[in-house]
Amino acid sequence: MLANGKPELLVPASSLDVLKVAVMYGADAVYIGGELYGLRAKAKNFSNEDIKKGIEFAHKYGKRVFVTANITAHNRDLEGVRKYFEELKEIKPDALIISDPGVFTIAKEVCPEIEIHVSTQANNVNYATYLFWQRQGAKRVVSARELSVAEIKDIRANIPDDLEIETFVHGAMCISYSGRCLLSNYFTGRDANLGACTHPCRWKYHIVEESRPGEYLPIEENERGTYIFNSKDLCMIEHIPDLVDAGIDSFKIEGRMKTALYVADVARTYRQAIDDYFESPKLYESKKDYYMEEISKCTYRQFTTGFFYGPTTHETQIYDNNTYVRGYVFLGIIREVDEEGYALIEQKNKFCVGDEIEIMKPSGENVTVKVLDMKNEKGEKVESCPHPGELVKILLSETPDVMNLIRVKEENK
Repeated sequence: MLANGKPELLVPASSLDVLKVAVMYGADAVYIGGELYGLRAKAKNFSNEDIKKGIEFAHKYGKRVFVTANITAHNRDLEGVRKYFEELKEIKPDALIISDPGVFTIAKEVCPEIEIHVSTQANNVNYATYLFWQRQGAKRVVSARELSVAEIKDIRANIPDDLEIETFVHGAMCISYSGRCLLSNYFTGRDANLGACTHPCRWKYHIVEESRPGEYLPIEENERGTYIFNSKDLCMIEHIPDLVDAGIDSFKIEGRMKTALYVADVARTYRQAIDDYFESPKLYESKKDYYMEEISKCTYRQFTTGFFYGPTTHETQIYDNNTYVRGYVFLGIIREVDEEGYALIEQKNKFCVGDEIEIMKPSGENVTVKVLDMKNEKGEKVESCPHPGELVKILLSETPDVMNLIRVKEENK
């Protein structure tokens, strides 16, 4: 819990740019992965230099940065883990997120001054487990996603006030028990528990009866097969009062491989919802439709409340496709604005002079503007920027601010 009595809003970041977006759009803390020992090997991840820069940026705004080191470590990993923690000791992140007891022990030995948070990968489902980790020196324990609101509230009642509970409240959910999945390893040789998951839970499956080889039976009545492990995305923005009542100290957003647009949209909307609730529960209740409208503008895979209100049912899964719903397309982040009002961006998706696009501001305001002019890196006028990664200067009908995001409705692409 923060000093102001509100739960912390903990937001993921895949890169230094996204960390800055998270901070500017409402996060109280940001969790990131270094180049080693986190569970998102395919994310861009942070070099030690970027971790240092990210911490400096976050601390400037009074925010914190946590570094994940939550692999299930093998013998061959331990020497490298120790060296990595020696490097992090000098960089001074605010906390380390760890699941493996051996890695936990090394962190305590090497950098005892850094908080240790126990990852959801450790399958923390009862108050005795929380108390165990506190005795080892943990400051915070991340609840397993299989817990209900009632179970979390019961944990809170049976642990000391200074032991913090962190809980995922939004984002993609792994189909395996608290993320302990072997599908990726089995199918591709890439181990999810070492950070290299290929998400085979999103693939299409059929049943084959042993005596009828080659005769594929759909698991649901659907001629295209079924995505039997394909979970909907968790979304608890309509249930902030229940999460607060349960005594959760940190609301965690999933998504260390997501775009800056996702991070900005989700962070900004949960920031508004939390602040509105603490200002006035009636205000919060009156704006639920608005929160859902805003949260649906980023990429998502339908929504569910997961395990929070009891065991999941078939309604929690998506059986007919593995695609995301995408309301808006990310165009770029405003890096700087010159004296003439031209904004510099690294373009993410194509747009053209004359297009109507939207400026997304940290305040919650969305401003529809027109693209009046565009210049390439050489200063030459161009009509569009078709290649992702291009640096372009754009003149809009309203001048944006640095760190504003720009996006366009999917239907207008």
